[in-house]
Amino acid sequence: MLTATDWSAIRLTFELAGVTTLLLLVLGTPIAWWLARTRSAWKGAVGAVVALPIVLPPTVIGFYLLVAMGPNGSVGKLTESLGLGVLPFTFAGLVVASVFYSLPFVVQPIQNAFEAIGERPLEAAATLRASPMDTFFSVVLPLARPGYLTATVLGFAHTVGEFGVVLMIGGNIPDKTRVVSVQIYDHVEAMDYAQAHWLAAGMVVFSFAVLLLLYTLNPTGRRRA
Repeated sequence: MLTATDWSAIRLTFELAGVTTLLLLVLGTPIAWWLARTRSAWKGAVGAVVALPIVLPPTVIGFYLLVAMGPNGSVGKLTESLGLGVLPFTFAGLVVASVFYSLPFVVQPIQNAFEAIGERPLEAAATLRASPMDTFFSVVLPLARPGYLTATVLGFAHTVGEFGVVLMIGGNIPDKTRVVSVQIYDHVEAMDYAQAHWLAAGMVVFSFAVLLLLYTLNPTGRRRA
């Protein structure tokens, strides 16, 4: 059965995934809109940067974030000057790392949804003298709802399944930075395979449920994800 430490890791994992997903939806929307609408020569470079976490090893991302957010890094010096301390080995540091690592899983589905809208709805809104802000919130967002559903599900699930990045940035501090993936690793390292099975099986069930939800509620989103 699951121990109190296991439940603590589960709670922390879902808190991290929830906060990260909300931030990604807020930050990812303008990025996705720009990528979907721009004709800038920088589009390819920005799109490549957004997609980097898909191909880079998580430990590479974690290492450079650790250096940047450490006491000698530029971000670390900034946070210390603001009285926030350094971010590594804190929940806030996990959130920052998770935002970077899960960024493409939120931006790309939303970008695809924006591109699928086309020009005609926007032109129709313009003929009715709708402002760009009104057009975005009244026309674009409702039409892009399937993309947002896909982005929310994938962003949340991807954050739940993180290991390398969270281990590099958060370490293994009980009730503070120890998430489910790290807890499974601890059980395996201690050769406590029974407890590892409980958590690992739970992750399998969770992952299947997430994909089933995505395929059932948003059949077109799975092709765009």
